[in-house]
Amino acid sequence: MSLSTVYLGLGSNIDRERHLQAGLDALAGILSDMRCSAAFESDPVGIKSGRFINLVVTGQTSLPLLELDRRLKLIEADNGRYAPQRKGLPLDIDVLMYRDWHGSFDGLVLPRAEILKNAFVLWPLSLLAPDLQHPLAGKSMAQLWQEADIEQVLAPVPFQWRGQQLTPP
Repeated sequence: MSLSTVYLGLGSNIDRERHLQAGLDALAGILSDMRCSAAFESDPVGIKSGRFINLVVTGQTSLPLLELDRRLKLIEADNGRYAPQRKGLPLDIDVLMYRDWHGSFDGLVLPRAEILKNAFVLWPLSLLAPDLQHPLAGKSMAQLWQEADIEQVLAPVPFQWRGQQLTPP
């Protein structure tokens, strides 16, 4: 089976480092050639909760899009995403891009609109894949970030995974 390039957005605002590290560990089991962006702290968007840590991951997968999305939901569930008593968002993993596909795929819309709306998605994506072309905007992620007019406070934060410092000091 052929491999597809995927970009995923990860975020957590409950026991943030532990949940993000657990998410990355699980993703390493379904993605090859996995690379991670720096991590960023931001205020929540759309929900009332504590501050988030977000990052973007890319890798190769042999999974079809909808099976990948199903597996991401299982990883989220394993980290308490759907627990009835939770008080925030332990782990959120979103498919940002899958290949250069665009459109609606059984309710999953690609590329994810948050790429162009949220600094905590676009900035790490532009650092991880500056030359990646947005399939609808027709510009690179670096160009989109440079031109972005997004009023969100965002700051790089120290974050390690498997002994590797993802965010430089």
